[in-house]
Amino acid sequence: MIRMAKEEDAEKLLKIYGEYIHTPITFEYVLPKVEEFKLRVRDTLKEYPYLVWEEEGELLGYAYAHRLRERAAYLHSAELTVYVAGRAVGKGVGRALYQALFQKLKEQGVRMVYGCVTRPNERSEGLHQSLGFALTGIFHKVGYKNGQWLDVSWFEKEL
Repeated sequence: MIRMAKEEDAEKLLKIYGEYIHTPITFEYVLPKVEEFKLRVRDTLKEYPYLVWEEEGELLGYAYAHRLRERAAYLHSAELTVYVAGRAVGKGVGRALYQALFQKLKEQGVRMVYGCVTRPNERSEGLHQSLGFALTGIFHKVGYKNGQWLDVSWFEKEL
């Protein structure tokens, strides 16, 4: 079941995020504390949807939107983020979360959505393309983690 996230989900969200903290998928080096993650959820929910996929009390994934840029003219655009628990990867959780996110964002007047994917990540790139995102550019050597320079692909989709 997909539902809106709550601050109380922070510990479970961190469990999923923690699966990725030592990979180039996230550019953070250290797993945030629970209180920090609660603040992130709270701050996101002030303006954008933050969704979770829950089954039998377990969170299998989450997705949220946030401002693409701070200037007022960007109000109708949002960057999206999705993370899926390893045991649920490839089972449609990410796709379903994104589709639910699209609907909520359309309802609040967002027109364009963007995904930023560390390269290479064939699974995430494939998800974005299968949902109608188009590759719009590559930022080369934009991040450094685990002893290597990382490129990111930017995808966009009109809702």
